[in-house]
Parts: sequence; structure tokens; C-alpha cells
Amino acid sequence: MKLQRMNRRALALGALAVSGALALTACGSDDTGDNGGTSSANPPASNVKCDDAKGQLLADGSSAQKNAIDAWVKQFAAACKGVQINYKGGGSGAGVTAFTQGRVAFAGSDSALKPEEVEASKKICNGGQGIDLPMVGGPIAVGYNVNGVDNLVLDAKTLAKIFNNEIKTWNDPAIQKLNPDAKLPNLKIQAFHRSDDSGTTDNFTKYLIATAKSDWPYEGGKTWEAKGGQSASGSSGLAQQVKQTNGAIGYFELSYAKDGIKTVDLDTGAAQPVKATVENATKAISEAKVVGTGKDLALELNYGTKAEGAYPMVLVTYEIVCDKGNKADTLPATKAFLRYIASEDGQKVLAENDYAPIPDDIISQVRTTIEGLS
Repeated sequence: MKLQRMNRRALALGALAVSGALALTACGSDDTGDNGGTSSANPPASNVKCDDAKGQLLADGSSAQKNAIDAWVKQFAAACKGVQINYKGGGSGAGVTAFTQGRVAFAGSDSALKPEEVEASKKICNGGQGIDLPMVGGPIAVGYNVNGVDNLVLDAKTLAKIFNNEIKTWNDPAIQKLNPDAKLPNLKIQAFHRSDDSGTTDNFTKYLIATAKSDWPYEGGKTWEAKGGQSASGSSGLAQQVKQTNGAIGYFELSYAKDGIKTVDLDTGAAQPVKATVENATKAISEAKVVGTGKDLALELNYGTKAEGAYPMVLVTYEIVCDKGNKADTLPATKAFLRYIASEDGQKVLAENDYAPIPDDIISQVRTTIEGLS
């Protein structure tokens, strides 16, 4: 009898261990990194269609959307326990390269595919090509760290000169003119930019090109072109440098402006300076137009808007996937995950984590395209 009780206890403990291992497997892909941007208050995802999804999904790309991906993975893994998602978040450039080399099921990029990248994707997408699916919106916040300065207004012209190493101290007359009531110190400006190829850099400089071209004489793109300044890798790396350096300024997606990092209000020419908020970014993104052809849904953003309450320094992150010719072993899981993040439930998670949902007329096109992936 004693032996039977011991056996029953051993079986119970074994079942508990297996149960715990399964739970860890389901959550194993939740790489929250050091950014801490996900919200533990997100309710479990409902109406998730797992279908035949199983196995491991490898993905890489935009660090700007990583906090959103982490939040989505938590919800998706709870519903589809047979799938593990490993999103590296190494930057848009790294993601596109990994995709065109066939190393990931999908990639995240804050810039749409270039023609040469589409051409390269045809070698990976059997009978098809890579397409851009807009999934995540949000403001690019300009974070700063200046002791004693809790509110700061800058315009495009001044930002361009700061990041082009032409305005070098915080008490420069151009900054003082925009902030007449601020006590700006005679402190060196430490301007930080991305060291890696970055879609956030591409969108940040597109804003400067569109609104302050005479002060930002560069072509733009994922690679930082201006001289001077300091660099860091990834949005989390930039945010960390700003947080720990008095006199620092840098740019990153709003969800990285945590732990007391202050953000700049933009003087866009509207009646009042505009704060970097999800709501204000949504107003700007609503002016975007679909310019992609076929199943590609690349957008054209209006960086120069002066609409009241519209924050124009925004980015849209695309999930890049083959329209045809996706790998058969990862296609069910890829479709299931993309279907969830484009759903109403998935898009609600964005606003809870300092991102902007994609406008209804655009996300409805994304949903239709996902169902046709093959």
C-alpha cells in the first residue's frame, strides 16, 4: 500500500513537471530583452485561429516594433501552444537581409522593400515575391536628458542642425527662441544616432528631408549619413544612452521612452506644439496612402502635415512575407500569427503598448492579403 502511494505521488509530480515544461515552451519565445515595453495587463487573446500552426517561427528585423511583437507573442503563445516564435529584433536592415537570404519566415521593416530587394526576394519566394504588410504604427519620439529642463519644444530646422552637429550647446539661441521660459544650460549636446541600418533612421531622416531639406542635405535611407555625433545599436541602445547621459538627445519609437525619459514636442507650424503620443501619431498616419502595387501595401506618409494635433514624425512597420512560395513547413504558423496581429484583438494590443493601430481601411486590406498567402 505504501509503495502504491509513492507511485501515485511520483506520477503526480511527473505530470506537474511536464505541465510546467509545456508552459515554458509556450512562453519560450517571449524575448522581452531589456526594453520592458510590454504590458502584463494585456488580456488573453480571444478568437485566435491556430489552424495547423506548429513548430518554430524564426523572424528578425525592426527593433522599433519589438515591444509590440513581444506583447503579441505572449497572447499568441497562450492560444497556440504548438508554436514558438523567435523574433530577434536586430534592425530593419538585418531583417530584410535575413528574409532575402531565406533565413526567416517573415521580417519586420520600418521601410518598404526597395526594387532590388523585391528582386532578391524572388529567389526565395518560389513563384512569388516579398510584399509589405503595414502592421504597426507609432510616433518616433525624440528623447532628451537635460537636467532641469522638463519641457522642450523643437522644430524640424533646429532638429536637423542638432543632428548635423551645427547646434552644439543646449543654450543655443535657436533652441532658446523656441523655449523662452526654459532655463537652458551651457551644456554640450550629445546627439545619438543608430549604428546599425535602421528603418527608424530612414523615417526620422525622411521627416527632416521633407521639412528641413536646406538644413539636412542628405539622401536618406537606413544608414546614418551625417558626420559627428555618437551611435548605439537598436532602439533600446539609443534609449539607454539618452537615459544615462546628461545633455543627450536621440530618436526611437515611443515605447522605448520609458523610466523617466522626456520627449520633445514638435513645432510643426500648427497653432500649438504637438506631443509624441499614440493619438497624435494616428492622426498623421490616417493621411497615409497605399502606393504599393498588386498585393504589396507599401504606404506613403505625409511627413509635412501641419494639421492640428497631428504628430508627423511617424513610422509604419511592415511585416515582409512572400505572397507566393512561402515555405510549406512554416506557412500555417506564419499565417496564423499574422492573422492574429492584424485582427481587431491584435491591433488593440498596440495602443496598450504605446503604438498606433493601422487605420481601418488599410488593415482590412492587410487581412484580405494574409488569407491569400500561399
